[in-house]
Amino acid sequence: MRLTIICLITFSLLSTGCSWLKFPGVHKVDIQQGNIVDQEMIDKLRPGMSMSQVQFVLGTPLVIDTFNQKRWDYFYSRVTSAGRKTEERVTIYFDSEGNLERMTGDYLPSSAIAEER
Repeated sequence: MRLTIICLITFSLLSTGCSWLKFPGVHKVDIQQGNIVDQEMIDKLRPGMSMSQVQFVLGTPLVIDTFNQKRWDYFYSRVTSAGRKTEERVTIYFDSEGNLERMTGDYLPSSAIAEER
């Protein structure tokens, strides 16, 4: 009886802070970071739009390059509780007058995709 109590106390002390134990039912949250950008938002963009119009559609960029103010980067990352990681990137380029020139990344306007086919 005394051995059982000692083993139980030892196990409880060793396992209280250990993250290597995968107990069923323990809730883990999804981790989301960055700007959510989807195809519908990208389809609203047109060449020649001003920086403020682009910011209205996509939101504030995650990164504005210090050395190149005419490039905006939008990045979204999600890690699910199961450990699956997804990343999406969109980079917006403006001309010298501050108008939308082109974009690169995981999303392109639907019209550009149709022209490629």
